[in-house]
Parts: sequence; structure tokens; C-alpha cells
Amino acid sequence: MDKLGLNEIRKLFIDFFEEKGHYVAKSASLIPRNDNSLLIINSGMAPLKPYFSGVETPPAKRMTTCQKCIRTGDIENVGVTSRHATFFEMLGNFSFGDYFKEESLNWGWEFMTDYLHMPTEKIWATVYEEDDEAYEIWKKIGLPEERIVRLGKKDNFWEIGLGPCGPCSELFFDRGEKYGCGKEDCAPGCSCDRYIEFWNHVFTQFSREEDGSYTDLANPNIDTGMGLERLACIMQNVDSIFDVDTIKYILNGVTTLANVEYKDGEAETDMSIRIITDHIRSMVFMISDGILPGNEGRGYVLRRIIRRAARHGKMLGIEAGFLTNLSELVIEVSGEAYPELIEKNDFIKKIISVEENKFSQTLDQGMLKLKTYIDEMNEENTHRLDGDLAFKLYDTYGFPLELTEEILAEHNKAIDLTGFKENMQQQREMARSGRKCTEEEAWKDVSDYSNLPATKFIGYDNLISESKVIYTDSSSCDKMLIALDKTPFYATSGGQINDMGKLYNENFTCDVVDVVKENKVFLHITENVVGNLSVGDVINAEVNPIVRNNTSRNHSATHLLQKALQEIVGEHVHQAGSLVANNYLRFDFNHFEAVSKDDLKKVENRVNEMINTFLPVTIEEMPIAKAKKLGAMALFGEKYGKTVRVIKMGDFSIELCGGTHVKNTGFIGSFKILSESGVASGVRRIEAVTGKEVLTTLNKYEDMLNELSTHMKTTTFGISERLLSILDENKELKKAVKEFKNITMNDATAGLLEDVREIKGIKLLTKSFKDTDINQLRTLTDDINAENKGIIMVFASETNGKVMFIVSVSDDLVEKGYHAGKMIKTIASVAGGGGGGKANMAQAGAKDPSKIADALGIAETLI
Repeated sequence: MDKLGLNEIRKLFIDFFEEKGHYVAKSASLIPRNDNSLLIINSGMAPLKPYFSGVETPPAKRMTTCQKCIRTGDIENVGVTSRHATFFEMLGNFSFGDYFKEESLNWGWEFMTDYLHMPTEKIWATVYEEDDEAYEIWKKIGLPEERIVRLGKKDNFWEIGLGPCGPCSELFFDRGEKYGCGKEDCAPGCSCDRYIEFWNHVFTQFSREEDGSYTDLANPNIDTGMGLERLACIMQNVDSIFDVDTIKYILNGVTTLANVEYKDGEAETDMSIRIITDHIRSMVFMISDGILPGNEGRGYVLRRIIRRAARHGKMLGIEAGFLTNLSELVIEVSGEAYPELIEKNDFIKKIISVEENKFSQTLDQGMLKLKTYIDEMNEENTHRLDGDLAFKLYDTYGFPLELTEEILAEHNKAIDLTGFKENMQQQREMARSGRKCTEEEAWKDVSDYSNLPATKFIGYDNLISESKVIYTDSSSCDKMLIALDKTPFYATSGGQINDMGKLYNENFTCDVVDVVKENKVFLHITENVVGNLSVGDVINAEVNPIVRNNTSRNHSATHLLQKALQEIVGEHVHQAGSLVANNYLRFDFNHFEAVSKDDLKKVENRVNEMINTFLPVTIEEMPIAKAKKLGAMALFGEKYGKTVRVIKMGDFSIELCGGTHVKNTGFIGSFKILSESGVASGVRRIEAVTGKEVLTTLNKYEDMLNELSTHMKTTTFGISERLLSILDENKELKKAVKEFKNITMNDATAGLLEDVREIKGIKLLTKSFKDTDINQLRTLTDDINAENKGIIMVFASETNGKVMFIVSVSDDLVEKGYHAGKMIKTIASVAGGGGGGKANMAQAGAKDPSKIADALGIAETLI
């Protein structure tokens, strides 16, 4: 058996099936396309589901891929054992109604024996117990009957609910008796480690019906899957994926940075080494596919992976920032097969660096806080962390819930998940206005439009048409739905908002307020309906030219903006979302930090330069291969047909786009950036206006400046100087007020001590203050503690309807077991608050000032 490298095996497999007439498709993005059932692609078949279901036509009836996959369902086991991984590659060959079992199994045998040179006596196969056809094919190939194992539905039949399903045949490699259980009947299907399953051939030949019966599919399919890393383990005769050549190379990089030796499970540090080795692969591939760290969905998965790896790096004593360097190793070993890693090298490293640095800034504080919680739990002999404290770690210190769970598990403790979820829900709740009828509600419940003919869109060249009504209905929201055989109205899509206008004939008129596409039918949502309209009527469709022209201006400006950002901010910038309306434009893009004011000004100037150059805008339909050759930018992860629409603006910008545009950039008039902000981790947003809206915006600014100058009793040009003067004056006043309060507090200290009560030999001082800073109260307690022993102070301060409590316990009482942190929890809860702290000092916030006296009264009871 040849000892082949992982990269060699991948190429050998792809080349083999290409010779067998298979179309070689590059790996799909890890971001699923039009599949809400998946968060991240997790199998070789997942991106091909539209082909198997018949929703889309595959590029060929025979396909082969090597698909990158992420699975995080058992991430807590990654590193704990050497078997689990979050990232893996899946080899596969597929037939969509072309070849079937005979070819699939014969080619599988040929690849294993003639190309991989696996010893035939080590190969076993399982088949579904009723699949005599597959059994006979294996016999005919030459596999001895004693190495063909029949298994039941649980092991060798693939089905998910109703629809396509079928038997499968799995291939196993016999690792030898030393890995076995010693039982006489040990064979594939046994729970021991002797037989390793490495290639599954699924024969989708049936359809399961609602009554539980199975009918034959007219065109059976083949779907095979073989884990590349698992196959590499077999070919390299190693026990773990962490010993495979490419992964071992990354692992060695980790051990070099940590200055420790990997002992394959024998050392305490091995788990951390495996976690970092696996997670660095996942994060590099995820970022290269456009996934960015965030607090939800795929972004949260990535953030959790980066932060888990960063924490284990710290446990190994590696300096923060190490993940960026390790990413180079992943790109080095995988860049040839996945060139996008090389193309996005700088971007990948920057995103990892920003996220790792962000986490390292709070990691120490968070770990210290969590250690305090664990110590308190040990003192109180409890084993479950309060949900509000777990949420604080998540919200304030950036600790993913799972990371907190993992650390607590190391101390045999858990989280109050119900409490955590309640806190999360509380944060997400927003005030909601009364329910209003929306355009979506106006049409979403109407019957299926799939029986209607597709609407022909003629709006690129015409703003007026004479059309025939093919569907009409009024909704419960007093809106009328109208579908036409052809229309000049652009339907909302690709980030561009719909056209507006009117539909009319001699007997009918209405205003078009929205246009949506449903199954290729353009639905015109209308208001202000006058008259009657029926299917078959001829009607005039007229787009409002001002709205269309304004929208086209903004769309063309968006193209110029993206190119200018790439020139000035960096080539990694790509669209992450957009909104093109008639009165403004919004452009979201991948970037790891705020764009500086200087760069924003450069971007704005560059766009205006291209507008004033009066670049011709040409629009051409062409094969997608030609468009890519010309360098046309495409939306990341978007699927395009064989023919695409290319928008070219001089030699400056070229993009694939289905929207409406001006004929010359000069028609845009002018461009003004209104704002730049962050909308998610790693995603920035620019809002801007063009044409007449720039003048409208400048007029608003002028009105605002005139109003300010009037209030400040100066000219518009003197506002800056006058404002600086006011700020200086305000600063001096604040300083004077603070000094006055300090003098007042110092004078009050002696008087306060007259209010001390003694309870069982302990001095208790409680006091409520108004508009007093918590730092001043802390200073006050320090001053009193410096001169007194055996004293507990409980102070409250009300400011703007909110309450802050502080509890101070002198050091001698701390030694006797009194604990400020425990006391304040009970005290603050009386006023609807909560908090904590150390044994000698603690503070808490509360919501109900009317309960201050009751809360202070609790202190005596506690003592």
C-alpha cells in the first residue's frame, strides 16, 4: 500500500473520476446557498441538494467534488479525544440519473486497488440486508462472501422523512487483530476499533410515501462520501488525524510556539495542542468563505472557535497573537487546493488578529471574574452558576456560553441555563409599535403563483408599456395585487428597491407602491384603487421616471463606491449587503475596523472624481467565463447562470449586476457620504446620497448651523470657537462642583460617625445620599476604615431615578467571616437590583429608589 500524502490523495481521487467522465466542481462555500436548514455546510452532498431534489439542473449528470465541511455539534469533544474534528474534507462522486450501482462499486474497487494499492484482503463491504443486487456485484468483483456483511436499516439504509431514499454499501478497512475486541464474530458493525469505515455508497432508488410504502424512482441517483482525513490515516498507517502529514505539520507549529512536546494523549498539554490544531484550520477556511466573528449564527460559531483556541493557547503559555502566525501554516499546506486561501491571506490574518486581540483584552478580566464566581461557589458549596452571572461573562467579557460551561466543567460545576436564556431574551426584547399591514402581508397568503406564466421584464429599456392582466386580487389590507404578462416595473431584488408608478386604462387606475417577484411572476402591490379590473384586461403600466432615475443614480454610485473602497481601504473589501433606494444608498462591506475620516474623505473624493470624469456605462450580457476573465466582480456566494449581465463604468468598475443604472456616471451628479458605522463584527456600513439629495442634505446642515449660531450668539463660522469656550467653562464648573462635594463629604465624615449603631459588638453605619458619585462613597468608606475597626458601612446614592449601593467591611471583620459581596446581594435585591464583589468591598445597582430605606434596614438583620 502506497504511503500517500493528504494532498496527493485528493488529487488522485479527483483525477480518477474526471477520467471516468465526471464534471469536476470546486468546493462550494461553507455558507449554504438558499438552504435555511443548514447553518454551515457539513457534508459533501449538502451543496448538491437542489440537484438531487430536481429544483435545479446540475452542470453535468456526473460530478465529483472535494467539499470542505464544518461540524461543531460535538465541539466539546474536539481535543478531548484524537478522533473528533470541526473541519474536514469530503471526497465524493455523484450521478444524477446516469450510472448506478454497477459502475459506482466497480469504480470504487478500481480506485482502491489499482490507484491506492490497498491490500484486497483488508477490504470489507457492508450492504443492506435486502439489497441482493449490491451483494452480487461485490461477489462478481471478487470480494469473498465472508467479507460482505449484510446489515439492517439502521446501518445501511439512508432516509430522512418522506421522499428519496435508498440502501447503501459501506467500505471498511481491517486494521488488524490488535485493534479488535477478540470476539469470534467481530466484523464491520462491531463497536471495537478494528474495522474503520471510510467510503459510503448511497443508492437513492426509492421514494418513501406517506403510507410508509416505497416506490421506485424513475431516475435513481448515486451519492458517495469518503472522509479525506480518515482515508489519509489508512494510507499513512497512523491512528489519529493529528498524525496525518498536513495536520501534523500544523500541530508541530503549535508545539514549537508552546515549547512543549506532543505525546499523543499522555501529556496534560495534548488536549490544548489538538484543540488549537483543529480550530486554526476551521477558522482559516471559514473566514476565507466570508464568515466573520459575531454574536449569532455562523459568526458565533467562528467567534467560539477563535476564542476557544486563544484560551488554550494561553493555557500553554503562548503569547497572545499566535493564531495569526499559525494561519500561515494552514494556507501553506492547503493553498494549492484552495487558492482562495492565498488570495485572502492578509484578510484572513487580519480578522483573526482583530478577534484574538479583542478577546485577549477581556480574557484576563473574565477569567479573574469567573475564578471569583467559582471560589464563591466553593465557599457556599453550590455547583451551579447563576444565569445572570454567566450572562455577564458573555455580555461584558465576551465569553461564549460554551467556553464558560467548559471551564466550569473542569471544576465539576454547571450553569443555570434557564437564567442565562432569560437574560439573553431580556436583552433582545424591543418595544414594538402597533401591528401594521405590510406589503408582505398583502400578498404572502394569496394562492400559489406557480401556475401563472412568468412575467417578462422590459424595464431596462422602457418605462411605459401596454400589458395584459394575468392575475388580480384584493387583499385583506386594502391593497390590490396585479400580475401582468410584461412589465417595466423593477421588482425589489439584489438590494435595489422596486420602482413606483401607476397602472391605468379607461375604467381603472391605481398607484403601484411595491413590486415583488414570486416564482418569476412580478406582483404589483397597489393602492388608491379606482374602478374595476379583470384578468385579460389590457392596461397601461407607467413607471415614475424621477423615482427610477434617482434609484439608478444610487445603484451606479454603489458600484463606484465599492471600487473606491477597494482602492483606498484594501482589496479585501467586498459587498456584504446593500440597499439602493431612490433617496439614499446603503453599502455593507467586510472590514475589520472603522474606516478613518481621512480614508472616508479620499473614498468620497474618488467617487466624485469618477462622476465628474463622465465615464460611459456599458451593459452587456455574456457567458460567465468571459465575464470572470474580464475581471467582473461578483457577489460572494451568489449563484449565477451561464449567461450574466455585466455593468462596466469606463475602465474603473466592472461588476455582475441585474439592477438599473445611469448611462453615464456624470448623470449621478454628486456623491456625499452621510455616515460610516459598524453593523456586526467585521462588517461596516456606509450610508450616502447622490444628485439632488446632496443639496437637500447640505440645506439641512445649513439650517442646523444657523439655528446653533443663533442660540450660541455667534456667526456660523464662529460656532467652533464658541463651542470650545463653552466646553472649557463647563470643565472648570465641574471641577469646582467636585471640589465642593469633596469638602462637604469631608466635613460630613465626623457627623456621620455620630449615627453609628452597635449590634453585638459590631459598628453599623447606614446612610442614603443624593446625586453622589460612587467613587466619592468609596473614598468616604476608605477614610472611615482608616480610623476605625469593627465597622460595616452600607451607603446608597440616588441619581436620576437609579440607585447604587456600596457595602464596606473592615479587615478585622472580614477575618471573622463577614462578606460584603454576600451582604450586598440581599440588600440590593430589596430595591430590585443585584451585584457582588469582594469580602471587604462590594457594590450593586438597583431600580427602585422608594425601597432604599427598606434595603438599608436589612443590613442590621444580616449582621
